[in-house]
Amino acid sequence: MELKRTLNEYILQALKSNWELPALTDFDGISYQYKDVARKIVKLHIMFESSGIKPGDKIALCGRNSAQWSVAFFGILTYGAVAVPILNEFKPDNIHHLINHSESRLLFVDAGVWENLDSTRLERLEGVFLLNDYSLLLSNNERLTTARAHLNEYFGRRFPERFGENDVKVHAEHPDEVALINYTSGSTGFSKGVMITYRNLWSNLQFTIDELKCIGPSDNMVCMLPLAHMYGLMVELIHPFAKGCHIHFLTRTPSPRVIMDAFARVRPKIIVSVPLIIEKIIKTKVFPLLEKPLMKILMMVPFVDDRLMSKIKAQLTATFGGNLQEMIIGGAGLNKDVEEFLRKIGFPFTVGYGMTECAPLISYAPWSESRKGSCGRVVSRMEARVDSPDPANVPGVIWVRGDNVMKGYYKNTEATFEAITPDGWLCTGDIGVIDQDNFIYLRGRDKNMILGPSGQNIYPEEIEQKLNNMPYVSESVVISESGKLVALIYPDQELAAKEHITHTDIERIMNDNIAALNKEIPSYSQISRLKLMSEEFEKTPKRSIKRYLYQHE
Repeated sequence: MELKRTLNEYILQALKSNWELPALTDFDGISYQYKDVARKIVKLHIMFESSGIKPGDKIALCGRNSAQWSVAFFGILTYGAVAVPILNEFKPDNIHHLINHSESRLLFVDAGVWENLDSTRLERLEGVFLLNDYSLLLSNNERLTTARAHLNEYFGRRFPERFGENDVKVHAEHPDEVALINYTSGSTGFSKGVMITYRNLWSNLQFTIDELKCIGPSDNMVCMLPLAHMYGLMVELIHPFAKGCHIHFLTRTPSPRVIMDAFARVRPKIIVSVPLIIEKIIKTKVFPLLEKPLMKILMMVPFVDDRLMSKIKAQLTATFGGNLQEMIIGGAGLNKDVEEFLRKIGFPFTVGYGMTECAPLISYAPWSESRKGSCGRVVSRMEARVDSPDPANVPGVIWVRGDNVMKGYYKNTEATFEAITPDGWLCTGDIGVIDQDNFIYLRGRDKNMILGPSGQNIYPEEIEQKLNNMPYVSESVVISESGKLVALIYPDQELAAKEHITHTDIERIMNDNIAALNKEIPSYSQISRLKLMSEEFEKTPKRSIKRYLYQHE
């Protein structure tokens, strides 16, 4: 691919080079070629311009992943306005706040979201568009009303002969201009508007072009992570679009059945996932099989175990469409037992690491170079350091600096000052070590660390990983209460029901689990009691547990 220097040039190049190829498809719904996307982008530009919207103005997007969401996003970016993606699953009060806080002038929204919003609370909003057809739901701007009503006429006047590849124009951005404001919805509970610049997006995109070489024009991609989150937006939309890929959107809630159906039909070469999806498949479909007495015996027989592992790998690959070259897992730590098993069968997976504030990439390594327990090496145009006397062996807080690091938090100079040093180092809040080859190994979140009775550092995530592998445990959170460690456990209700396990049985099994766990871990980090949860833990868009909701001190 010819090297381009700006993000918008990459988008323009994708439109022109792949004009006749399929671009964006809603699963079992509408489909657009790159030329259709180009036409829609130019119409959006005409509408913005005619309505008095200027580069730098904020435009919010709140809806499910879809082809129309993506067209609107690229239209905003290539016009030079600032995109404000908002998760459609947020509560109405939160959506009101983010639209107002971002000072958005326009909003593209799903019908289901809009019906729960109160337009009188949206102070600066001049226009609201329905995402599925861009019809105008609300207008406080006469120029906008006129422009929307006469858009096809305006377009026809501008291109009286024909509309072709050379008629698309994009905003010539300055690298440090803000391209989007992405509101974090992390496990610490505070929503901050991360100002992502064109430089940040370009650097991330350039890395994916240089390093993820196994996909190109016409290759299929399933987009299942929320586009309002930086991980999905960059790796599942901007990256494949720039390469001329055909992106398929799961417009329904991505349940395992819906996801598996999509993989079978789309047959992607690359899958971008969070750990929860792969862990659920391995823990429910594969591990129980390996626990059967006959299987345990066969696994001890030389050569037979290799053949069995090979068969399991083939079946797992088929589950993901049969065409998989690499699965990239990010957003949270991968369960150690699951990782060990995937390595044993030679499954092509790798674990990456990032955060919204880095748009999002911090580290990655292709699966052929990935290392056990690591989330890859620090990406190009970025550097990382550990706040520790021995960064390769003694865990400390990880700091990063480089082209991926955000401009700061929108209208929050105090939070920006706390997060970024004057010489550009960003505090990730994550604890880990970095080896001599620049591979990062994470231990946990700085804010989650619990101080033991004699000053020991206890990382609850490490205890939870062990606990989550025990019988009938679906997920867990370890908290500190009055100086004692308490395990909050959500049992695997589905499995318990299937095997007719009663609530009394579950209580007994969980107590046995804690007793077994305490034999494995140091005395200072042992669990003193457990509490069974009746519902799944509440999660962020990237499926991390919102720990702050469960911590009492």
